[in-house]
Amino acid sequence: MSLNTFGHLFRVTTWGESHGPALGATVDGCPPGIEVDEAMLQHWLDRRKPGQSKYTTQRREADAVRILSGTYEGQTTGTPIQLMIENTDQRSKDYSEIAEKFRPGHADITYWQKYGIRDPRGGGRSSARETAARVAAGGVARAALNVLAPDVRITGYMVQMGRLRADRDRFDLDEIGRNPFWCPDAASAAIWAEHLDELRKSGNSVGAVIEVRASGTPAGLGAPVYGKLDTDLAAAMMSINAVKGAEIGAGMAAAELTGVENADEIYMGSDGKPRYSSNHAGGILGGISTGQDIVVRFAVKPTSSILTPRKTITVSGEEAEIVTKGRHDPCVGIRAVPVGEAMMACVLLDHLLLHRGQIGSAGGRIG
Repeated sequence: MSLNTFGHLFRVTTWGESHGPALGATVDGCPPGIEVDEAMLQHWLDRRKPGQSKYTTQRREADAVRILSGTYEGQTTGTPIQLMIENTDQRSKDYSEIAEKFRPGHADITYWQKYGIRDPRGGGRSSARETAARVAAGGVARAALNVLAPDVRITGYMVQMGRLRADRDRFDLDEIGRNPFWCPDAASAAIWAEHLDELRKSGNSVGAVIEVRASGTPAGLGAPVYGKLDTDLAAAMMSINAVKGAEIGAGMAAAELTGVENADEIYMGSDGKPRYSSNHAGGILGGISTGQDIVVRFAVKPTSSILTPRKTITVSGEEAEIVTKGRHDPCVGIRAVPVGEAMMACVLLDHLLLHRGQIGSAGGRIG
């Protein structure tokens, strides 16, 4: 299985399976002299780890990260950084009854059709457990961004659960950490809790939409045509397990706008920098950042592993019925929030390094 690496200069390779002894990431291309330690990375992993509320899988994993290489006395050396997270609460017997059956909506059948072998224990590489490695790598990216672009702030939150949308008029970013859904709308979070309780008790699941916003991003990141910042951001979000759609700024809704409505008018701010009347572009024009907030949304499908019986087939082609027992997220989108943030951090750092390498301090001046 190839293609487990993403990034250009800041490159991340993830490895490991859901029910293997460990998983992790190899981070290559991080500049030297960046302060990084296990406690710093653990902060981000703790936001993603399972079992923190009744609305996520009850698998109990400490998600304790170890740095095996690439740092000395708390600073990066410029050499590959090896990160490892041990699996300590596997319960592989939960999957013994479905080893010969394909779970509808799951990658079981495509992995079998492509490789002729699959790991049914939680999905192996297709499991959302793999994203713990990305969050660890994202912690390294955040540390580097803090040094190279200290004004960058990355914030993720859930804006929709199933058909229930948060009310943007009630958004309060301080509310994000106060509820189990990373929702900036307290009223919607309360409604979502009741909705998810009903689904969870009935053995069902639901999808979600996550928004990730990066403020303070410098203008000029990204390149025309094949090196677009939004191309890499969309690919990064689409690579997250269970994601089925991604959009930048107005996204699909831009098709409903006229040119007059969609145009983000430009004027000079009191600080002598360009300002915009709106941000339908999501902070990116022609694949290059404008200096506005970069706004990305991605849709996460409902968890495929559910207790409600579904029709399927076996490896031998026989028709069957399947119930997936075990510990699963009734809304896997909840824990996708810190994953989306991590992917945003990795892509932004990668493009910042590319920009520094090609452009340096050059670039057009306004005013």
